[in-house]
Amino acid sequence: VQLVESGGGLVQPGGSLRLSCAASGFTVSSYDMNWYRQAPGKERELVATISSRGGSTNYADSVKGRFTISRDNAKNTVYLQMNSLKPEDTAVYYCYVQIAGLFNYWGQGTQVTVSS
Repeated sequence: VQLVESGGGLVQPGGSLRLSCAASGFTVSSYDMNWYRQAPGKERELVATISSRGGSTNYADSVKGRFTISRDNAKNTVYLQMNSLKPEDTAVYYCYVQIAGLFNYWGQGTQVTVSS
């Protein structure tokens, strides 16, 4: 199982980025897929989840209305579209999946910096 994030970078406040999480070794549509983030000096927090059951989504209150999680089953990839970015969105963003209720897999993370 491997998760590889990409798409991070430096963006001005109000800008947009799209993060990608390319998965291998399993099928993203079969599991709940998650994006977490960790800012300097803070705990890692759950940002968004897309369910394996019907593709329902959930978001942290801090990103509701600005971020959208989605998946492309053909590419076996999960995305996080981030709009109206704020400086407080600055963090390392991680893709995460738990398989069989036991095995936890994280990507290597991608840095997002929101600054003018």
